[in-house]
This record gives sequence, structure tokens and C-alpha cells, in this order.
Amino acid sequence: MASALELRSDLLGSVANPPVIAAVCLDIDDTLVDFTSAARSALFALIGRDDMWPAWQHTTDEYVARAVSGELDPRTMRMQRTKAFLTDLGVLLDDETVAMLEDRRQTQMCSGWQLYPDTLACLDWLRAAGLKLAAVTNASGPAQRDKLACLGLTRFFDAVVIAGELGVSKPRPEIFHAACQQLQVPPEQTVHVGDRLDLDAIGAHEAGLHAIWLDRDDLPTSRVPQGVHVIPDLSELPSLLVSEYVTPSLTVPSPRA
Repeated sequence: MASALELRSDLLGSVANPPVIAAVCLDIDDTLVDFTSAARSALFALIGRDDMWPAWQHTTDEYVARAVSGELDPRTMRMQRTKAFLTDLGVLLDDETVAMLEDRRQTQMCSGWQLYPDTLACLDWLRAAGLKLAAVTNASGPAQRDKLACLGLTRFFDAVVIAGELGVSKPRPEIFHAACQQLQVPPEQTVHVGDRLDLDAIGAHEAGLHAIWLDRDDLPTSRVPQGVHVIPDLSELPSLLVSEYVTPSLTVPSPRA
């Protein structure tokens, strides 16, 4: 099997002007952190059933959008979201009880966060390759920074861009451009990687960044636009970067096993 350096050399010999990449933006939840497993387990503990996850996601998306717009603060958003969800299930509770249940759900979810096995090796490689890194997330508040700190990820990032702090969320181009501005790297020299085809890959592509869809669940790829790369996990990211792009580093380290 050819090494990363050999792949890079082959590319440079066959392609006159491959794209130059100086920065990588990464989504957090379900890209670096297995968020869904923890959140789904906490919801099961709350209601005692697992079939309502799609409904929970739908309600969450609605209320997170209200938090990102500034209509609700993060805690009020969580309380109103959970109360609305339970009401839709026919469970009518007073605000104090809802707050207690939501705090319990939040605590259990946070205790269940785990990094994917490929996360740290990939981040180590990206830093060793001399690339600037930004975390770009649609989260609604500062809890996302706490998550990065608790999981030991803060040290990897030159910038953290949170939708709830910026006031716009993916797939809006402003959030991608804000990350590029903070990194002081133009969009055409930046790659964005995330698990959502619509919000991450297509959003970044339309904002003028290079886009990589992290398809951990092996979903259909018929809707993937031309120019958007697809990888099944983060262990594939280093090889893709050295085979398709040029980084400013003089030496590109081999991906760690």
C-alpha cells in the first residue's frame, strides 16, 4: 500500500494545480463525539421507550432554531422543548417537574458522551500536518465549549464557532465564513467535515469551502453533489487530504494506526 507521502507525490506529478488547503473545520456532535447514542439513551431513561427519537429530534430542531435566533436562552429552550415534547405525548406536567426531569436527562446524557475511536488520532494528525482547525457546531449555547473541554478536545482548535453565539447556523454560509475569518484562511483554502450531508457538506460546498461528508451510517449517496467527498470514518480523512489536496506543511506525517 502506498504511503501518504507517495500518494501526495503521485498527485502532484499528475495534477498541475491541486487545491491548497490550510485549514480544516469539523462538526462536533456525531462527527467527533458520539452524541446521538448518549442523547438517545437519556431520552429512553426519561420516557421508557425508544420509538420517539425522530419526534424528539424534530422538536429539538424547532427549539434550537429559536435559541440560535436569540428568542430563547439555552436553558429556557431546553425546558420548553422538553415540556412541548411531553405534552405531545399526552403527559401534562408543571414547570417545576419538567425542569427536574430535563436536568436529570441532561445530566445522564452528558455522562454518556464518548469520543469516536478515530477522533483523537485524526486530530493529532491534522495538527501535526500544520493545519489550522476550527470546530463549527449548530449547538445553541456555551455547553458545547464545556463538552470540548471535558472530552479533552479544546487544545486542538484554533477557533470554536457556535451557532447560538453567532446567531446563524449551518447550512447558512455566514457560519462557515465566520470560522474562516477566525482562522484567517480564505474559504477556498478550507475544508469542512461533518456528519450531515445537508447542513455540513452541502452547506460548506455552497459557501465556497471544500466539503467532506462523514457518512458513518453508510447512507445513500445519490444526493451528494459533484465536488463533495465522502468518507466512512475519520481514519480516512488524512489519506483523502494528501491525495486530493496540497497542505502548506513541508512534511506530511503518515496517519497513525
